[in-house]
Amino acid sequence: MTLASEVDRDGWRDHARRLLQAGIAPEQVTWTVEGRREAGELDLSPSAIFPEQGSDPIAPPVRISKTLLSLINTALLHSNEDRFDLAYRILYRAQSIPGLHRNPADPDMLKLNRHAKAIRRDIHKMHAFVRFRKIGDSAGREQFVAWFEPDHHITQAVAPFFRNRFTGMDWLIVTPGASIAWDGQKLSVGPGGCKDDVPQEDVIEAEWRTYYANIFNPARVKIGAMKSEMPMKYWKNLPEAELIPSLLEQAGTRVEAMVARGQEDMLFEDRMDKPAANLPTSLDQLYTLLEQQTDAPMEKFSDRLVRGIGPDHADLMIIGEQPGDQEDREGRPFVGPAGQLLDRVFEETGIDRQQTFLTNAVKRFKYTQRGKRRLHETPNVGEINYYRWWIEQEIRLVDPRLVVALGATAARSLTGKPVKISRHRGEILSGADGRSILITVHPSYLLRIPDEQGRQVEYAKFVRDLQLANQFVRQERTSR
Repeated sequence: MTLASEVDRDGWRDHARRLLQAGIAPEQVTWTVEGRREAGELDLSPSAIFPEQGSDPIAPPVRISKTLLSLINTALLHSNEDRFDLAYRILYRAQSIPGLHRNPADPDMLKLNRHAKAIRRDIHKMHAFVRFRKIGDSAGREQFVAWFEPDHHITQAVAPFFRNRFTGMDWLIVTPGASIAWDGQKLSVGPGGCKDDVPQEDVIEAEWRTYYANIFNPARVKIGAMKSEMPMKYWKNLPEAELIPSLLEQAGTRVEAMVARGQEDMLFEDRMDKPAANLPTSLDQLYTLLEQQTDAPMEKFSDRLVRGIGPDHADLMIIGEQPGDQEDREGRPFVGPAGQLLDRVFEETGIDRQQTFLTNAVKRFKYTQRGKRRLHETPNVGEINYYRWWIEQEIRLVDPRLVVALGATAARSLTGKPVKISRHRGEILSGADGRSILITVHPSYLLRIPDEQGRQVEYAKFVRDLQLANQFVRQERTSR
Protein backbone atom coordinates (compact mmCIF):
# COMPACT_ATOMS: atom_id res chain seq x y z
CA MET A 1 0.00 0.00 0.00
CA THR A 2 1.50 3.33 -1.09
CA LEU A 3 0.60 6.55 0.76
CA ALA A 4 0.85 10.03 -0.72
CA SER A 5 3.12 11.43 2.02
CA GLU A 6 4.59 10.76 5.45
CA VAL A 7 1.54 12.47 7.00
CA ASP A 8 -1.12 10.90 4.80
CA ARG A 9 -3.23 9.70 7.71
CA ASP A 10 -6.48 9.97 5.70
CA GLY A 11 -5.00 7.75 3.00
CA TRP A 12 -3.88 5.22 5.59
CA ARG A 13 -7.37 5.11 7.16
CA ASP A 14 -9.04 4.62 3.76
CA HIS A 15 -6.67 1.81 2.78
CA ALA A 16 -6.88 0.20 6.23
CA ARG A 17 -10.68 0.17 6.12
CA ARG A 18 -10.71 -1.54 2.70
CA LEU A 19 -8.07 -4.04 3.81
CA LEU A 20 -10.03 -4.95 6.94
CA GLN A 21 -13.27 -5.31 5.01
CA ALA A 22 -11.44 -7.61 2.57
CA GLY A 23 -10.12 -9.66 5.49
CA ILE A 24 -6.46 -9.13 4.61
CA ALA A 25 -4.07 -9.99 7.46
CA PRO A 26 -1.25 -7.61 8.52
CA GLU A 27 1.51 -9.97 7.37
CA GLN A 28 0.09 -9.74 3.82
CA VAL A 29 0.47 -5.96 3.72
CA THR A 30 3.51 -3.72 3.23
CA TRP A 31 3.12 0.02 3.68
CA THR A 32 5.29 2.60 1.97
CA VAL A 33 5.24 6.27 1.05
CA GLU A 34 5.70 7.94 -2.33
CA GLY A 35 9.20 9.38 -2.62
CA ARG A 36 10.90 7.08 -0.15
CA ARG A 37 12.49 5.18 -3.03
CA GLU A 38 14.20 8.43 -4.05
CA ALA A 39 16.03 8.27 -0.74
CA GLY A 40 17.47 4.87 -1.64
CA GLU A 41 14.74 2.42 -0.61
CA LEU A 42 14.20 -0.35 -3.15
CA ASP A 43 10.54 -1.37 -3.44
CA LEU A 44 9.90 -4.45 -5.58
CA SER A 45 6.40 -5.21 -4.26
CA PRO A 46 3.52 -5.20 -6.77
CA SER A 47 0.58 -2.83 -6.51
CA ALA A 48 -2.19 -3.87 -4.16
CA ILE A 49 -5.06 -5.83 -5.66
CA PHE A 50 -8.16 -6.23 -3.52
CA PRO A 51 -10.35 -9.31 -3.78
CA GLU A 52 -13.44 -8.85 -5.90
CA GLN A 53 -16.57 -8.17 -3.91
CA GLY A 54 -18.84 -11.20 -3.53
CA SER A 55 -22.57 -11.42 -3.90
CA ASP A 56 -23.10 -9.69 -0.58
CA PRO A 57 -22.65 -5.96 -1.28
CA ILE A 58 -22.61 -5.01 2.38
CA ALA A 59 -19.06 -4.87 3.73
CA PRO A 60 -18.52 -5.83 7.37
CA PRO A 61 -18.24 -2.79 9.67
CA VAL A 62 -14.85 -1.74 11.04
CA ARG A 63 -14.97 -1.34 14.81
CA ILE A 64 -12.49 0.83 16.71
CA SER A 65 -12.79 2.75 19.95
CA LYS A 66 -12.39 6.53 19.87
CA THR A 67 -9.53 6.25 22.37
CA LEU A 68 -7.56 3.86 20.16
CA LEU A 69 -8.29 5.87 17.01
CA SER A 70 -7.01 9.05 18.67
CA LEU A 71 -3.88 7.23 19.83
CA ILE A 72 -3.21 5.87 16.34
CA ASN A 73 -3.74 9.29 14.73
CA THR A 74 -1.08 10.69 17.04
CA ALA A 75 1.38 7.80 16.63
CA LEU A 76 1.17 7.96 12.82
CA LEU A 77 3.17 11.20 12.96
CA HIS A 78 6.19 9.30 14.31
CA SER A 79 9.32 9.12 12.15
CA ASN A 80 9.66 5.34 12.53
CA GLU A 81 8.86 3.82 9.12
CA ASP A 82 7.07 0.83 10.66
CA ARG A 83 4.34 2.98 12.20
CA PHE A 84 1.79 2.29 9.43
CA ASP A 85 2.39 -1.48 9.71
CA LEU A 86 2.11 -1.29 13.50
CA ALA A 87 -1.12 0.72 13.38
CA TYR A 88 -2.76 -1.65 10.89
CA ARG A 89 -1.68 -4.70 12.89
CA ILE A 90 -3.28 -3.21 16.03
CA LEU A 91 -6.41 -2.23 14.11
CA TYR A 92 -6.69 -5.75 12.67
CA ARG A 93 -6.27 -7.36 16.10
CA ALA A 94 -8.75 -4.93 17.70
CA GLN A 95 -11.55 -6.35 15.52
CA SER A 96 -11.40 -9.57 17.54
CA ILE A 97 -10.01 -8.05 20.78
CA PRO A 98 -12.14 -4.93 21.45
CA GLY A 99 -10.31 -4.10 24.68
CA LEU A 100 -6.83 -4.37 23.18
CA HIS A 101 -6.05 -0.67 23.75
CA ARG A 102 -6.65 -1.12 27.48
CA ASN A 103 -3.83 -3.66 27.81
CA PRO A 104 -0.67 -1.63 28.51
CA ALA A 105 1.45 -4.83 28.60
CA ASP A 106 0.63 -5.80 25.02
CA PRO A 107 3.86 -5.38 22.97
CA ASP A 108 2.10 -3.64 20.09
CA MET A 109 0.22 -1.26 22.40
CA LEU A 110 3.39 -0.63 24.35
CA LYS A 111 5.14 0.47 21.17
CA LEU A 112 2.16 2.54 19.97
CA ASN A 113 1.99 4.36 23.30
CA ARG A 114 5.73 5.08 23.12
CA HIS A 115 5.26 6.54 19.63
CA ALA A 116 2.35 8.72 20.79
CA LYS A 117 4.27 9.92 23.84
CA ALA A 118 7.23 10.92 21.64
CA ILE A 119 4.88 12.88 19.37
CA ARG A 120 3.28 14.76 22.26
CA ARG A 121 6.70 15.66 23.61
CA ASP A 122 7.93 16.77 20.19
CA ILE A 123 4.85 18.99 19.76
CA HIS A 124 5.42 20.50 23.21
CA LYS A 125 9.04 21.25 22.32
CA MET A 126 8.06 22.90 19.05
CA HIS A 127 5.50 25.05 20.86
CA ALA A 128 8.18 26.12 23.33
CA PHE A 129 11.32 26.52 21.22
CA VAL A 130 10.29 28.08 17.90
CA ARG A 131 11.96 31.53 17.69
CA PHE A 132 10.65 33.98 15.11
CA ARG A 133 12.88 36.50 13.30
CA LYS A 134 11.33 39.67 11.92
CA ILE A 135 12.00 40.16 8.19
CA GLY A 136 9.84 43.20 7.39
CA ASP A 137 6.34 44.65 7.07
CA SER A 138 3.70 44.33 4.38
CA ALA A 139 0.28 46.01 4.18
CA GLY A 140 0.55 47.07 7.82
CA ARG A 141 1.37 43.56 9.07
CA GLU A 142 4.70 42.46 10.49
CA GLN A 143 6.33 39.45 8.86
CA PHE A 144 8.36 36.80 10.68
CA VAL A 145 10.13 33.56 9.81
CA ALA A 146 11.47 30.73 11.98
CA TRP A 147 13.52 27.56 11.59
CA PHE A 148 12.88 24.40 13.60
CA GLU A 149 13.98 20.76 13.42
CA PRO A 150 11.33 18.44 14.88
CA ASP A 151 12.14 14.80 15.47
CA HIS A 152 8.87 13.64 13.88
CA HIS A 153 6.33 14.61 11.21
CA ILE A 154 4.47 17.14 13.37
CA THR A 155 4.81 20.36 11.36
CA GLN A 156 1.30 20.38 9.88
CA ALA A 157 -0.21 19.22 13.17
CA VAL A 158 1.11 22.27 15.07
CA ALA A 159 0.01 24.81 12.45
CA PRO A 160 -3.35 25.65 14.15
CA PHE A 161 -1.54 26.34 17.44
CA PHE A 162 0.73 28.94 15.85
CA ARG A 163 -2.15 30.43 13.86
CA ASN A 164 -4.16 30.94 17.05
CA ARG A 165 -1.16 32.25 19.02
CA PHE A 166 0.20 34.62 16.36
CA THR A 167 -2.92 35.64 14.46
CA GLY A 168 -1.90 39.29 14.20
CA MET A 169 1.28 38.77 12.20
CA ASP A 170 2.36 37.00 9.01
CA TRP A 171 4.73 34.13 9.67
CA LEU A 172 6.54 31.23 8.02
CA ILE A 173 7.99 28.24 9.89
CA VAL A 174 10.49 26.18 7.91
CA THR A 175 11.43 22.62 8.91
CA PRO A 176 13.37 19.96 6.97
CA GLY A 177 10.22 18.04 6.07
CA ALA A 178 7.62 20.78 5.50
CA SER A 179 6.88 24.48 5.88
CA ILE A 180 3.77 26.15 7.26
CA ALA A 181 2.70 29.76 6.77
CA TRP A 182 -0.03 32.17 7.89
CA ASP A 183 -0.95 35.36 6.02
CA GLY A 184 -3.79 36.54 8.22
CA GLN A 185 -6.39 34.68 6.13
CA LYS A 186 -5.34 31.07 5.67
CA LEU A 187 -2.80 28.46 6.66
CA SER A 188 -0.57 27.11 3.90
CA VAL A 189 1.63 24.02 3.78
CA GLY A 190 4.67 23.79 1.54
CA PRO A 191 7.88 21.81 1.04
CA GLY A 192 10.62 21.74 3.63
CA GLY A 193 13.83 23.72 3.54
CA CYS A 194 17.11 24.23 5.34
CA LYS A 195 18.39 26.48 8.09
CA ASP A 196 20.16 28.77 5.62
CA ASP A 197 16.75 29.74 4.20
CA VAL A 198 15.95 31.62 7.44
CA PRO A 199 17.69 34.72 8.86
CA GLN A 200 19.51 33.89 12.08
CA GLU A 201 19.11 37.19 13.94
CA ASP A 202 16.93 40.30 14.11
CA VAL A 203 16.58 43.46 16.21
CA ILE A 204 14.24 41.87 18.75
CA GLU A 205 16.86 39.36 19.89
CA ALA A 206 19.10 41.96 21.54
CA GLU A 207 16.18 42.96 23.78
CA TRP A 208 15.36 39.32 24.49
CA ARG A 209 18.96 38.52 25.47
CA THR A 210 18.97 41.47 27.85
CA TYR A 211 15.71 40.30 29.42
CA TYR A 212 16.94 36.71 29.74
CA ALA A 213 20.23 37.80 31.36
CA ASN A 214 18.26 39.87 33.89
CA ILE A 215 15.87 37.08 34.88
CA PHE A 216 18.58 34.38 35.04
CA ASN A 217 18.75 33.35 38.69
CA PRO A 218 22.18 31.82 39.45
CA ALA A 219 21.09 30.79 42.93
CA ARG A 220 18.63 28.25 41.53
CA VAL A 221 20.61 26.80 38.63
CA LYS A 222 20.13 23.05 38.14
CA ILE A 223 21.97 21.99 34.99
CA GLY A 224 20.28 18.58 34.77
CA ALA A 225 16.78 20.03 35.00
CA MET A 226 17.69 22.78 32.52
CA LYS A 227 18.88 20.26 29.93
CA SER A 228 15.82 18.08 30.53
CA GLU A 229 13.35 20.90 29.94
CA MET A 230 15.43 22.60 27.22
CA PRO A 231 17.46 19.86 25.46
CA MET A 232 20.76 21.05 24.02
CA LYS A 233 19.71 20.12 20.47
CA TYR A 234 17.46 23.21 20.54
CA TRP A 235 20.07 25.59 21.95
CA LYS A 236 21.54 26.45 18.56
CA ASN A 237 18.21 28.02 17.54
CA LEU A 238 17.70 30.00 20.77
CA PRO A 239 19.24 33.49 21.01
CA GLU A 240 19.56 33.21 24.79
CA ALA A 241 21.52 29.93 24.63
CA GLU A 242 24.82 31.65 23.81
CA LEU A 243 24.53 33.54 27.11
CA ILE A 244 24.15 30.45 29.31
CA PRO A 245 27.83 29.35 29.56
CA SER A 246 29.01 32.82 30.64
CA LEU A 247 26.05 33.21 33.03
CA LEU A 248 26.94 29.88 34.64
CA GLU A 249 30.57 30.93 35.01
CA GLN A 250 29.44 34.12 36.76
CA ALA A 251 26.91 32.31 38.95
CA GLY A 252 29.05 32.29 42.13
CA THR A 253 29.92 35.97 41.89
CA ARG A 254 26.32 36.91 41.12
CA VAL A 255 24.99 34.95 44.09
CA GLU A 256 27.37 36.79 46.41
CA ALA A 257 26.26 40.10 44.91
CA MET A 258 22.58 39.15 45.37
CA VAL A 259 23.19 38.36 49.04
CA ALA A 260 25.06 41.63 49.59
CA ARG A 261 22.38 43.64 47.79
CA GLY A 262 19.67 41.92 49.80
CA GLN A 263 21.35 42.94 53.04
CA GLU A 264 21.60 46.53 51.89
CA ASP A 265 18.12 46.85 50.42
CA MET A 266 15.53 44.67 52.12
CA LEU A 267 12.52 44.37 49.84
CA PHE A 268 10.11 43.12 52.50
CA GLU A 269 8.99 44.83 55.69
CA ASP A 270 8.17 42.83 58.81
CA ARG A 271 4.63 43.38 60.05
CA MET A 272 2.45 41.92 62.79
CA ASP A 273 -0.19 44.27 64.15
CA LYS A 274 -2.20 41.84 66.26
CA PRO A 275 -1.09 39.47 69.02
CA ALA A 276 -0.71 35.80 68.16
CA ALA A 277 -3.41 34.85 70.65
CA ASN A 278 -6.02 36.58 68.48
CA LEU A 279 -5.00 35.04 65.18
CA PRO A 280 -7.79 33.25 63.27
CA THR A 281 -7.43 29.50 63.02
CA SER A 282 -9.27 28.93 59.70
CA LEU A 283 -10.01 30.75 56.48
CA ASP A 284 -13.73 30.83 57.25
CA GLN A 285 -13.01 32.49 60.59
CA LEU A 286 -10.64 34.94 58.89
CA TYR A 287 -13.21 36.05 56.31
CA THR A 288 -15.99 36.22 58.90
CA LEU A 289 -13.86 38.50 61.07
CA LEU A 290 -13.01 40.67 58.08
CA GLU A 291 -16.69 41.04 57.14
CA GLN A 292 -17.37 42.23 60.69
CA GLN A 293 -14.78 45.00 60.62
CA THR A 294 -16.33 48.45 60.89
CA ASP A 295 -13.17 50.40 60.02
CA ALA A 296 -12.64 48.89 56.54
CA PRO A 297 -12.38 51.41 53.66
CA MET A 298 -15.85 51.58 52.11
CA GLU A 299 -15.98 54.79 50.09
CA LYS A 300 -16.32 53.80 46.40
CA PHE A 301 -16.13 50.12 47.42
CA SER A 302 -18.74 47.42 46.97
CA ASP A 303 -20.25 46.04 50.18
CA ARG A 304 -19.45 42.50 49.07
CA LEU A 305 -16.33 40.80 50.38
CA VAL A 306 -14.82 38.47 47.75
CA ARG A 307 -13.15 35.59 49.53
CA GLY A 308 -10.17 33.63 48.25
CA ILE A 309 -10.91 30.32 46.59
CA GLY A 310 -8.99 27.05 46.49
CA PRO A 311 -7.76 24.28 48.81
CA ASP A 312 -7.30 25.20 52.48
CA HIS A 313 -3.67 24.18 52.03
CA ALA A 314 -2.22 24.76 48.55
CA ASP A 315 1.36 24.61 47.29
CA LEU A 316 0.78 27.62 45.02
CA MET A 317 -1.03 30.82 46.01
CA ILE A 318 -1.74 33.60 43.53
CA ILE A 319 -2.63 37.12 44.68
CA GLY A 320 -4.22 39.66 42.36
CA GLU A 321 -5.06 43.32 42.87
CA GLN A 322 -8.75 43.45 43.75
CA PRO A 323 -12.01 41.92 42.49
CA GLY A 324 -13.42 43.33 39.26
CA ASP A 325 -17.03 43.96 38.36
CA GLN A 326 -17.70 40.34 37.36
CA GLU A 327 -15.85 38.94 40.40
CA ASP A 328 -17.90 41.19 42.67
CA ARG A 329 -21.17 39.99 41.13
CA GLU A 330 -20.21 36.30 41.34
CA GLY A 331 -18.33 36.52 44.65
CA ARG A 332 -15.29 34.65 43.30
CA PRO A 333 -11.82 35.89 42.24
CA PHE A 334 -10.48 35.69 38.68
CA VAL A 335 -13.67 34.93 36.75
CA GLY A 336 -13.62 38.01 34.47
CA PRO A 337 -11.52 38.64 31.31
CA ALA A 338 -8.24 38.69 33.27
CA GLY A 339 -9.21 35.43 34.95
CA GLN A 340 -9.98 33.83 31.60
CA LEU A 341 -6.56 34.83 30.30
CA LEU A 342 -5.01 33.44 33.50
CA ASP A 343 -6.82 30.14 32.91
CA ARG A 344 -5.31 30.01 29.42
CA VAL A 345 -1.82 30.48 30.87
CA PHE A 346 -2.55 27.84 33.54
CA GLU A 347 -3.37 25.37 30.77
CA GLU A 348 -0.17 26.18 28.86
CA THR A 349 2.06 25.93 31.93
CA GLY A 350 0.42 22.87 33.49
CA ILE A 351 -0.87 24.66 36.59
CA ASP A 352 -4.01 23.07 38.03
CA ARG A 353 -6.45 25.83 39.00
CA GLN A 354 -8.33 23.45 41.31
CA GLN A 355 -5.13 22.90 43.31
CA THR A 356 -4.18 26.60 43.40
CA PHE A 357 -5.37 29.18 45.93
CA LEU A 358 -6.53 32.40 44.25
CA THR A 359 -7.19 35.62 46.13
CA ASN A 360 -6.77 39.41 45.96
CA ALA A 361 -4.73 41.94 47.91
CA VAL A 362 -7.80 44.14 48.38
CA LYS A 363 -10.93 42.16 49.15
CA ARG A 364 -13.63 44.46 47.75
CA PHE A 365 -14.26 46.00 44.33
CA LYS A 366 -13.40 49.70 44.12
CA TYR A 367 -15.12 51.47 41.27
CA THR A 368 -16.52 54.71 39.83
CA GLN A 369 -20.10 54.65 38.56
CA ARG A 370 -20.56 55.77 34.93
CA GLY A 371 -24.22 55.42 34.04
CA LYS A 372 -24.95 51.71 34.31
CA ARG A 373 -21.27 50.78 34.20
CA ARG A 374 -18.94 50.36 37.17
CA LEU A 375 -15.43 51.35 36.14
CA HIS A 376 -12.45 49.87 38.00
CA GLU A 377 -10.54 52.29 40.22
CA THR A 378 -7.08 51.46 41.57
CA PRO A 379 -6.93 51.26 45.40
CA ASN A 380 -4.70 53.79 47.12
CA VAL A 381 -1.83 53.09 49.52
CA GLY A 382 -3.98 53.37 52.65
CA GLU A 383 -6.52 50.91 51.29
CA ILE A 384 -3.80 48.44 50.31
CA ASN A 385 -2.18 48.74 53.73
CA TYR A 386 -5.50 48.11 55.50
CA TYR A 387 -5.74 44.64 53.97
CA ARG A 388 -2.05 43.76 54.43
CA TRP A 389 -2.53 42.05 57.78
CA TRP A 390 -5.43 40.04 56.40
CA ILE A 391 -3.35 38.89 53.42
CA GLU A 392 -0.58 37.82 55.79
CA GLN A 393 -3.04 35.72 57.75
CA GLU A 394 -4.44 34.24 54.55
CA ILE A 395 -0.93 33.20 53.53
CA ARG A 396 -0.22 31.80 57.00
CA LEU A 397 -3.36 29.65 56.93
CA VAL A 398 -2.96 28.38 53.34
CA ASP A 399 0.79 27.86 53.93
CA PRO A 400 1.85 27.74 50.25
CA ARG A 401 5.32 26.80 49.04
CA LEU A 402 5.24 29.80 46.68
CA VAL A 403 3.22 33.04 46.57
CA VAL A 404 2.85 34.76 43.19
CA ALA A 405 2.02 38.48 43.26
CA LEU A 406 0.26 39.66 40.10
CA GLY A 407 0.85 43.38 39.60
CA ALA A 408 2.01 46.35 41.65
CA THR A 409 -0.88 46.33 44.14
CA ALA A 410 -0.30 42.69 45.10
CA ALA A 411 3.46 43.26 45.27
CA ARG A 412 3.00 46.25 47.57
CA SER A 413 0.62 44.25 49.74
CA LEU A 414 3.38 41.67 50.29
CA THR A 415 6.33 44.02 50.65
CA GLY A 416 4.82 47.10 52.28
CA LYS A 417 6.46 49.44 49.76
CA PRO A 418 6.27 50.34 46.06
CA VAL A 419 7.85 47.68 43.86
CA LYS A 420 9.39 48.02 40.41
CA ILE A 421 8.18 44.82 38.82
CA SER A 422 10.75 44.85 36.02
CA ARG A 423 13.56 44.79 38.59
CA HIS A 424 12.34 41.74 40.50
CA ARG A 425 10.35 39.91 37.84
CA GLY A 426 11.41 36.35 37.12
CA GLU A 427 13.23 35.89 40.47
CA ILE A 428 12.23 33.68 43.36
CA LEU A 429 12.51 36.05 46.33
CA SER A 430 12.47 35.33 50.04
CA GLY A 431 9.75 37.17 51.97
CA ALA A 432 10.03 38.63 55.46
CA ASP A 433 8.89 35.30 56.94
CA GLY A 434 11.24 33.31 54.69
CA ARG A 435 8.43 32.27 52.36
CA SER A 436 9.21 32.16 48.63
CA ILE A 437 7.70 34.95 46.52
CA LEU A 438 7.52 35.57 42.76
CA ILE A 439 6.46 38.95 41.36
CA THR A 440 5.06 39.41 37.85
CA VAL A 441 2.50 41.48 35.96
CA HIS A 442 -1.28 41.22 36.34
CA PRO A 443 -3.03 39.58 33.35
CA SER A 444 -5.20 42.71 32.97
CA TYR A 445 -2.00 44.52 31.93
CA LEU A 446 -1.74 42.21 28.92
CA LEU A 447 -5.35 42.95 27.96
CA ARG A 448 -4.60 46.68 27.88
CA ILE A 449 -1.68 46.47 25.41
CA PRO A 450 -3.03 47.87 22.11
CA ASP A 451 -0.30 46.45 19.83
CA GLU A 452 -0.80 42.81 18.91
CA GLN A 453 2.91 42.03 18.58
CA GLY A 454 3.71 43.78 21.85
CA ARG A 455 0.93 41.84 23.53
CA GLN A 456 2.34 38.56 22.23
CA VAL A 457 5.82 39.40 23.55
CA GLU A 458 4.47 40.30 27.00
CA TYR A 459 2.21 37.27 27.01
CA ALA A 460 5.22 35.03 26.38
CA LYS A 461 7.05 36.68 29.30
CA PHE A 462 4.03 36.10 31.55
CA VAL A 463 3.89 32.44 30.51
CA ARG A 464 7.60 32.07 31.35
CA ASP A 465 7.02 33.58 34.79
CA LEU A 466 4.24 31.11 35.62
CA GLN A 467 6.29 28.25 34.16
CA LEU A 468 9.01 29.22 36.63
CA ALA A 469 6.43 29.22 39.42
CA ASN A 470 5.16 25.77 38.47
CA GLN A 471 8.67 24.34 38.14
CA PHE A 472 9.66 25.78 41.52
CA VAL A 473 6.64 24.24 43.26
CA ARG A 474 7.31 20.85 41.66
CA GLN A 475 10.96 20.96 42.73
CA GLU A 476 9.95 21.88 46.25
CA ARG A 477 7.55 18.93 46.39
CA THR A 478 10.24 16.47 45.34
CA SER A 479 12.91 17.92 47.62
CA ARG A 480 10.87 17.55 50.81
